[in-house]
Amino acid sequence: MISLKSFVPARFRKDVTTIPVVRLHGAIMAGGNQFRQNLNIATVAPLLARAFADKQAPAVAIMVNSPGGSPVQSRLIYKRIRDLAVEKNKKVLIFVEDVAASGGYMIACAGDEIFADPSSVVGSIGVISAGFGFTGLIDKIGVERRVYTAGQNKSLLDPFQPEKAEDVARLKELQLEIHKVFIDLVKQSRGARLKDDPDLFTGQFWTGMRGKDLGLVDDLGDLRSVLQARYGDKVKMRLITAQRGLFGRRVPGVNAGLLGGALAGIGEAGLNALDERGLWARYGL
Repeated sequence: MISLKSFVPARFRKDVTTIPVVRLHGAIMAGGNQFRQNLNIATVAPLLARAFADKQAPAVAIMVNSPGGSPVQSRLIYKRIRDLAVEKNKKVLIFVEDVAASGGYMIACAGDEIFADPSSVVGSIGVISAGFGFTGLIDKIGVERRVYTAGQNKSLLDPFQPEKAEDVARLKELQLEIHKVFIDLVKQSRGARLKDDPDLFTGQFWTGMRGKDLGLVDDLGDLRSVLQARYGDKVKMRLITAQRGLFGRRVPGVNAGLLGGALAGIGEAGLNALDERGLWARYGL
């Protein structure tokens, strides 16, 4: 006799535990378009809402693979995960793939537990700003640049003007404030699990194996093995993906407009790709 139970979706069967899985992959940047979806609160929020809406699931699993990016977007995603975890009374299990560094690690701190591969890269609890100086270039090609401002600090760190010590000092002041927010968040999230190591908040990063020793992650393991050990061999993992529109395309987090917006989006996507490539390259990836 064929059991009718086999025709019932796993998430509705009491003998099978289904865990929603959200995969957060990529650099963390505001904005985005149909050519390139960045990792930010606008693109992530719908996925998180659907994952935490599963009333039967005892936990939500989140896979993180990000070299970081915007500190604001990182914290917004972190806070949304924690808010939903409290609101829906669910555990959050974070699984680090290749890297959870800088803003990527900030998001990972939203987990009640963090798991990593021994070779994952974790940490980089710091703040970085980078740019270029073009003063010699415009002199060489004979370009005269004209800048008019109302407010003596509006041209702060202008890449076409010689660097000023007071501008660098102001930037450093901002970085230290943002760094403190990051440090406080990690300390609040990880608590007594963190080891007393002088390099912990210097921007240094480590493998998952060393990260476990430092208390940055709780244990080593992968999604499938950990969930099976915790919820049994019959556990089902339900990947939450972006919903698709009328013609099968995934609904973007932002609307880039018609032809003009699309053409602008191509250029923006190219610049974003260069920024993202630089973020991944910092960790040898």
